[in-house]
Amino acid sequence: MSELDPVHEAVERLDWEEAREEETPHSRLRAFSRRTALTGGAAGLVAAMLQACGGNSSNSKTTTTAAAAGTPATGVFGGSSKALKFAFVNHVTTNPFFVPTKYGAEDACKLLGCSYQWTGSENSNVNEMVNATNSAITGGVDGIAVALVDEKAFNAPVDAALKAKIPVVAYNADSKSNARLAYIGQDLFVSGQEMGKRIISLVKSGDVALFIATPGSANIQPRIDGALDSIKKSGGGLKPHTVATGAAVPAELSTIDSYVTGHPNTKGLFAVDAGSTQSIAQVMQKHNLRSKGIKGGGYDLTPVTQKLLAADEIDFTIDQQPYLQGFLPVLQLFMYKQSGSLTGVADVNTGLKFLDKTTVAPYNTTKSRYEGSSTSPGVAKA
Repeated sequence: MSELDPVHEAVERLDWEEAREEETPHSRLRAFSRRTALTGGAAGLVAAMLQACGGNSSNSKTTTTAAAAGTPATGVFGGSSKALKFAFVNHVTTNPFFVPTKYGAEDACKLLGCSYQWTGSENSNVNEMVNATNSAITGGVDGIAVALVDEKAFNAPVDAALKAKIPVVAYNADSKSNARLAYIGQDLFVSGQEMGKRIISLVKSGDVALFIATPGSANIQPRIDGALDSIKKSGGGLKPHTVATGAAVPAELSTIDSYVTGHPNTKGLFAVDAGSTQSIAQVMQKHNLRSKGIKGGGYDLTPVTQKLLAADEIDFTIDQQPYLQGFLPVLQLFMYKQSGSLTGVADVNTGLKFLDKTTVAPYNTTKSRYEGSSTSPGVAKA
């Protein structure tokens, strides 16, 4: 039932009653006065509803940081009217994979009237990330989302944050020894095992290369460990070779290109990170490796990977929904703060979705913030 139904019903009842009376100047004035009062009440009710839902007048602007007294979410979730500030600590701050992650964080902040800072390291320098975490703590942020790419390096900073009543969640990479309140991201080892099974189905025997940007990094090492686990358990004739490519995309491309040139008998090229996967697809295309029966695949979606997958230059890629890895940490941290720690944080597996040349089609025929292919909200045809 609409909130305006009682007003509409009252207007209709008056119409019926007045139709029975003889129309006079006095009756017309009375009817006009009643309708003005009722419709004015309706307008006020609409205004109240819009205010509660975060509606604004036509000359107002919605920004990442809302005015403290006018934060729309306060009317929904209660708690402090303060505009909360969060920090995301990332290991490869300029990597294209995290474009939709930043959009997700930005969109959640617009909905909730808060703001966030994107900080960390451009090249997986753990010390830089730890320093960024400590700076966020001393800066008095209201919550921290951190990619726990090292098993132990972030334990002390996270402990310090929690002691200071600053909630911390992990995203994209996790550490079981860390006291973080929740993890939002893919089950990395299991996803690696599933990729290993896919590799076994594609390549029956021979040498296969497994490329990893930064060996030991907690966001991708579990994947390659999972893949190797499945290959080992298969007892088949595959011979996997692990190759480090580096955190920067140009270096990944040149490393994979050189490896292919120097190892012509390799039967498959596979990767556990976005940059290396994109580079595999580019190298496959450059050397026309598909015509030679070479298999390839990896993780994540960049515009280049999507197009080359659709062109059948590689066999698959795995989507882990990076948008949600930005959106959900903000939502969780916000609700944790507003509820006084009663609710909000929860582990979320953002998925394991294999895409091939057919199922990747919607990613190429639409543009959206969800995959980082557009700055516009929603989904539009490419």
